[in-house]
Amino acid sequence: MSPTPPIDAALRLEYVADFEYSYAAGKFASRFMDALRTEARIQGTRCDVCDKVLVPPRPVCGLCSGRTVEWVDVGPSGVITGYTVVEVPFIDPMTGFERPIPYGFAFVRLDGADTNIYHFLEESRHDKISIGMRITAVFKPAPERDGTLADIIHFRAEEPAADE
Repeated sequence: MSPTPPIDAALRLEYVADFEYSYAAGKFASRFMDALRTEARIQGTRCDVCDKVLVPPRPVCGLCSGRTVEWVDVGPSGVITGYTVVEVPFIDPMTGFERPIPYGFAFVRLDGADTNIYHFLEESRHDKISIGMRITAVFKPAPERDGTLADIIHFRAEEPAADE
């Protein structure tokens, strides 16, 4: 009887298979992403119990469990409620490429919203970013938008008012 070959000697076949698929985002996320893509507009939903505006929109309020039935335009400006400057390289899961470092990343409370979204900042220097800083969404040009949160390239600091 011949000895059993070691596992390393077993037949192996490497194969990469690409599969295209569509993901059903659901009614609320689909409407949200469609407004980003077609109109460069950010929307939320208002809770019919606590009256809070949720962004991104959702059918049930995460704050009080009420239903959300009213769609509301928010932003595109808002304030930074928290931030960091990332200095460790990693592969961006939205693009598949390494994101250049450093870059700013913030929790953003859009005007008219009661919850935060998180997104990239144009600014990447700690001394140029602060909590409460006013920022505005910078969208990709219309032909490049594809209906994802990446349609917002980043948030840019607003110019201070002339009297400041």
